[in-house]
Amino acid sequence: MDKTKYTIERRYITKRPNTRPGTRLTSGTPAFFVSHDTGNPGATADNHFTYFNGLADRSASAQVFIDDTKILEIIPTGTGPDPAEKAWHVLYNVTTDNDRFGDDANDVALGIELCYGGKITFSEAYKRYVWYLAYCCERWGKNPSTHIPSHKQLDPARKADCEQALKAGGKTLKDLIYDVAVELAAPVTPPDFTPIPAGVAQALIDNYVSPAWFASQKACDQVGMTHFHNLANNLRMAAGIPLTSGASATPLAKLPKSNAQEIIFRWLSPAWFKAKAAGDKTAMAHFNNLANHLRRAAGIPKE
Repeated sequence: MDKTKYTIERRYITKRPNTRPGTRLTSGTPAFFVSHDTGNPGATADNHFTYFNGLADRSASAQVFIDDTKILEIIPTGTGPDPAEKAWHVLYNVTTDNDRFGDDANDVALGIELCYGGKITFSEAYKRYVWYLAYCCERWGKNPSTHIPSHKQLDPARKADCEQALKAGGKTLKDLIYDVAVELAAPVTPPDFTPIPAGVAQALIDNYVSPAWFASQKACDQVGMTHFHNLANNLRMAAGIPLTSGASATPLAKLPKSNAQEIIFRWLSPAWFKAKAAGDKTAMAHFNNLANHLRRAAGIPKE
């Protein structure tokens, strides 16, 4: 399958017992993937990040929300540098998951939510949903025919997802499983990005991202710390740099456009204009080259 077809955005909600307890899946890596829909027509992935980041009156969450523009992990899943964590997406007192998989879904599975309805274009959201499920199956060696139960299958007395969202888009659960299998078998297409040279990526981390992380730490800004941690790891993945000391090289991944634009506008453009004001053409060329490395790594036309 083409593992560079879409970008996975990782922006995690704050750790709290009722939404993100911060404990790892007891299985280590995900054992299966529960297909949900949000049951909230028109609400986007970002809307659900905001909702679960502030939810206080009940226990509920899922790791992933997918709409027509993005795949957003709000709790670590293990697809990136952080190990998979639990979410509260299936009731413990329902035993179908135990009968079928030998354990509770909250403890060993990912909850993957399809956003639908309203202004969300179903076909685009569905393509991303199919691709992400295929990506997970490929990453952890799972069979889509047996390892993608719907929430309705696990809790038929209470739930109708993800079948209700699929029906709204003219699809069935059978279609979903078939389309995931087709996605898994799809030929790999040439990447539409150019990896960042490792030295360039490390210099960007050392000179800009790490100082920003330490400034956030000093200000006790946990959101900022998480953001800059993820930004550094996305740069490492765009260069194939190991994410942890002593690890093997990281598979190359396209740099999110938002990351490239942030680094350019936050740090490189001001440095370029400062060099221009000083008449330093060498420095101007240096910062322009850095910006173009980022653009190429994100599939953005260079300037």
